[in-house]
Amino acid sequence: MLLLAGGLKQRAHTPLILAPPNSPLLRRARLAGLEAEAIPMYADWDLRAAYAVRARIRDSNADIVHAHDARSHAIARVSLIGRNSPPLVVTRRVPFVPKAARFKYGKRVTRFIAVSVAVRDAMVEAGIDQRRILVVHSGVEAPPAGLVPRDWRSELDWPADSVICGVVGAMTIEKGVAELAGIAANLSPETRDRARILLLGGDDAGRMEIGGVPGFSAGFVEDIIPAVAGLDVLWHPARAEGLGTSVIDAMALGVPPVAFAVGGIAEVVENDANGLLVAPGNISAFALAADRLIIDAKLRQRLAASARTRAGMFSAAAMTQQTEAVYYQLV
Repeated sequence: MLLLAGGLKQRAHTPLILAPPNSPLLRRARLAGLEAEAIPMYADWDLRAAYAVRARIRDSNADIVHAHDARSHAIARVSLIGRNSPPLVVTRRVPFVPKAARFKYGKRVTRFIAVSVAVRDAMVEAGIDQRRILVVHSGVEAPPAGLVPRDWRSELDWPADSVICGVVGAMTIEKGVAELAGIAANLSPETRDRARILLLGGDDAGRMEIGGVPGFSAGFVEDIIPAVAGLDVLWHPARAEGLGTSVIDAMALGVPPVAFAVGGIAEVVENDANGLLVAPGNISAFALAADRLIIDAKLRQRLAASARTRAGMFSAAAMTQQTEAVYYQLV
């Protein structure tokens, strides 16, 4: 959302971000010079928040209202009751079939943007008219020139020949955190000795052991790009994934991923070309793929070079242009 707003501003539009108080989005938007307002949003059907959003829509004479998650979708829908305009665009990022919600997914949502074909197909399975859904892949920024990767080996006193396997994002069941111990335990003895697991997200838990492999949980890292650039391999054992922007970020930085082929991941990663894909839920296969990347430095280098090129297809600029095209269809 932040990248989209910045891209729209560069293209001479006037984005207004409405976000919860004290949220990272609000803080970063203001630092980026974007117009942003705080609106408390305590629940999906928060009537006070909906009233405040309705007032901002009226006062700004908005041409488009664009909701970017489930809560903002519900609040925006309520805020527009009784109004035929402006058009409401909703981005859906998860590959689950939406629950029956006639009001929320009704015709007042003018267009849905799905972040992948997998997300679109789940929506169609729920009975949403495919003509109302457009696929716009989420985009990431190109790594900044002169980026200095974070030196995790020095920070954590890990051996110089260790291979840092990173897990990035929310440390939830859906993201496959429960599978990490099984994956690590299934590594070969040689790779288990060399591997180090680094968790970037969730709680700052410090040093730990994961399936017999030394690990470290750094918690939420706001300056995430140098942190990811310091990885050797990305592990992405998510059970479900709308697209996987953390995977794209890693690929853009030359960090090859190992991932389950779920959701939109297969739209991003080409197996054995710029990463390794394994059958969903197959922990043994994931460990074998991880073994290959830990042992074979030349394979890591080959996949990394191709990954950088592949990630360029999922740029923030392309996402902005395609989203802008959706807007122009509606106004």
